[in-house]
Amino acid sequence: MTVDDTGSGTGGHPGPGGDPEPEPGPSAGPRPAVPEAAGDGAAEAGPHAVARSEEPSAADRSAAHNTTGTSDDDPLALRLEALILGAERRYSPFQAARSAGVSMELASRFWRAMGFADIGQAKALTEADVLALRRLAGLVEAGLLSEAMAVQVARSTGQTTARLAEWQIDSFLEGLTEPPEPGMTRTEVTYPLIELLLPELQEFLVYVWRRQLAAATGRVIQTADDEEMVDRRLCVAFADLVGFTRLTRRLEEEELGELVEAFETTAADLVAAHGGRLVKTLGDEVLYVADDARVAADIALRLIETLAHDETMPELRVGMAFGTVTTRMGDVFGTTVNLASRLTSIAPRDAVLVDSELAQELRRTQDAPATEEQAKEEEEERYRFGLQPMWQRPVRGLGVVEPWLLTRRGGPR
Repeated sequence: MTVDDTGSGTGGHPGPGGDPEPEPGPSAGPRPAVPEAAGDGAAEAGPHAVARSEEPSAADRSAAHNTTGTSDDDPLALRLEALILGAERRYSPFQAARSAGVSMELASRFWRAMGFADIGQAKALTEADVLALRRLAGLVEAGLLSEAMAVQVARSTGQTTARLAEWQIDSFLEGLTEPPEPGMTRTEVTYPLIELLLPELQEFLVYVWRRQLAAATGRVIQTADDEEMVDRRLCVAFADLVGFTRLTRRLEEEELGELVEAFETTAADLVAAHGGRLVKTLGDEVLYVADDARVAADIALRLIETLAHDETMPELRVGMAFGTVTTRMGDVFGTTVNLASRLTSIAPRDAVLVDSELAQELRRTQDAPATEEQAKEEEEERYRFGLQPMWQRPVRGLGVVEPWLLTRRGGPR
């Protein structure tokens, strides 16, 4: 896997077009004016300008369907979309930008960052889209966010909620919308179900977000200095299922999905319960971080011990490194992350490899002895972990590294 990818929103930007509404929605304050069309009837100057008098093309309608997932020919689907969005389609992209009081260029950047495709001149946007544009633009105008930061907010929110929405539809609603009676369609069952669930799920989403925001804020304000707020020293760990590619050829799709879900659930629960933070899951691999070397080491060994008792699970290997990490949009980057990934790829089955920095940190906090001889001389079992030096070896892009095999002394505490 590539550990230093940078995610980005997908899809094109909404093109201008369509007549503006006669009565634009109320403005939250002064906004830069959207240029009026020139005498030739173009909605906006530039290579992508489209005549405002044209009707949405078949391509526009197709793109709108790909973005909204709803066909104009399905009244029940349109009702379902309106229920979820809280409003009916009313605006083309140009009309939404004009009503929000923002330029098409900025509206396009926000739309693209949220991960939505070009919808041309189709009227697929609602009052909620206008309000969202107005709010983001208002934060920029007030000086609370730079334009680049506002786009990052749109992108990170879009990426996170896209995955959440896909999961809820695939795993949650699908299991609850089996037609109870012959002749009923899934859509007919879905409408009243969403009508009941939507407000509760919305409240729960906001609650969890506030909880996570409070926890993240607390971690940041406890950092030693301002520089550490962005570039921090963390323990980074990858936990990887061994032989997953072979499993994909042997298991049925449903069995494979259940295995991945069980692994991700087990890993997420263990990481959270013992003080780590799950950064992301990648099917056969999870990435987590911890501020404390002791916490990171304990989680790694617990993962090995837990999965070893599950006969349905493949063997696991874990690689960990300790050092400076750059955090962006909830992800982590840098040499420390790359080193942890490389250590994972060379770790033995059902074993944990750590780098020399993490081994040194465990010795500094007296969670591991300097040598096994020192541990044998101790009268009491005071050390949590054991460290066994492995052969030094060159690692692509990182030079020669000195891995240490991490073991537990005694049982989990």
